[in-house]
Amino acid sequence: MKIIGVVPARMAASRFPGKPLHPILGRPMVEHVVERARLFPRWDALVVATCDDEIRDFCESRGYPVIMTADTHTRALDRVAEAAAKCGLDLNGDDIVLNVQGDEPMMSPDMIAATVQPMEDHAHVHGTMLAMQIVDEAQFRNPDILKIVHDLSGRVLYTSRAPVPYCKEGAFTPDLGVRRIYGIFGFRWHFLTLFTHLNPSPLEINEACDSNRLYDHGFHQYIAPFPFRPSFSVDSPADIRQVEAHMEQDPLWGKY
Repeated sequence: MKIIGVVPARMAASRFPGKPLHPILGRPMVEHVVERARLFPRWDALVVATCDDEIRDFCESRGYPVIMTADTHTRALDRVAEAAAKCGLDLNGDDIVLNVQGDEPMMSPDMIAATVQPMEDHAHVHGTMLAMQIVDEAQFRNPDILKIVHDLSGRVLYTSRAPVPYCKEGAFTPDLGVRRIYGIFGFRWHFLTLFTHLNPSPLEINEACDSNRLYDHGFHQYIAPFPFRPSFSVDSPADIRQVEAHMEQDPLWGKY
């Protein structure tokens, strides 16, 4: 079973144009993502997928494999699927393709391993998402952070920018068991191909979350549970300061 990693990146992000090449501690964000992803030892291929010449030129200057994709994709998973099909490997239906989001500069290789594990352990699991515990109310209320509603078996039912499940103001505690999407998603190749053939759906569009397309059409991913760790995504320019404040204390800083 092959494992393919794809880092989707584009300059035209609506909330933060030019985000992939924005410096964090002096190095472009996409460089942090790729270098950290490379620390996962089991890739059969790891590529950056982009439609932008600036990102391609940067990746080529660093020796990162890069695949040019269409500039019409509005969802990262569609870009990931196109790049995986062009990666030069003969993919079988059960091979694993990971979308490693380009705005996760504090991602670590054990997070990638956790995302892969449920698919290796269970044949019925065709897709996963890294689900990190939420421990403070600010994250719970933050609409930039996608919350996960799942059943007792870990099957994802819905993802939302709203603070779900319902919790009264001031009543939040970590015991509520809320998890958020951390930007690593795993798919068996046949399942990712299926995703690209489904029509965009109401919940996907309203929540601006690719995964809801699957649930609207009756398909499911499973959570890959992960404990809280001070590891922050970049959704807007204001997030850069928070990431830089924690990056230098991160155990991977200085290893790439």
